[in-house]
Amino acid sequence: MAVVSEDVDHWSRVAGEWTAWARTPGHDAFWAYSDGLTAFIGKGNGKALEVGCGEGRVSRLLKSLGYRVTASEPVAALLRAAEEADSADENGAAPVQDLPFGVDGFDLVMAYNMLMDVQDVPAALKEIARVLKPSGRLLVSIVHPFSDRGRFAGEGAEAPFIISDGYFGRERFEGVEERAGLRMSFAGWSQPLELYVSAFEQAGLAITSLREPVPDPGKGAGHLERWNRIPLFLWLETRLLAR
Repeated sequence: MAVVSEDVDHWSRVAGEWTAWARTPGHDAFWAYSDGLTAFIGKGNGKALEVGCGEGRVSRLLKSLGYRVTASEPVAALLRAAEEADSADENGAAPVQDLPFGVDGFDLVMAYNMLMDVQDVPAALKEIARVLKPSGRLLVSIVHPFSDRGRFAGEGAEAPFIISDGYFGRERFEGVEERAGLRMSFAGWSQPLELYVSAFEQAGLAITSLREPVPDPGKGAGHLERWNRIPLFLWLETRLLAR
């Protein structure tokens, strides 16, 4: 969750909520997709940077895969939570649009579910491209732009999925989820896939792999069954074109 101004304020207010939500095993969707995400990242031994690390769970995953990890995050309370959990080898307090790292510093950059929190996505991706080695990879997870614009008309796994306000354009979203005694207030930006791809193009990044994962049936709670029909997430691997 690395952003500027209003979004930093939002995530600062809900840092405790998010840490509890994210660290409760099996609670949110991350756990039902973690095996697929692990395979998508793959093992490595190079230098990895996670931008917008939040409380650090993806940084911890990168460490477990063999990477030397630097975690960056502009929200002080979240960065402290990541540091206390020994999530990375190094940590930095910085927004994604102004990273305190040199050119060509990282073999892998991970942007996990944080570009939705960024007001200026093209600027963020240009800065990520700056710190990425020419042979490196940027891995991105976002809430799927299609699923982000609709809702299920009911609680059942077979409930119809309805888009009532249209798909195109960029919109601010806010919402609250409550489940199993935990409460989480979300906020960010929803935009169509074309705007993301245009931002990659502007940053000189080419998409080399794409996944629309489904939840692991052995890990997904009942409320995730519907996401076997509609993709909840979109995972992208991108690489630099010639500088």
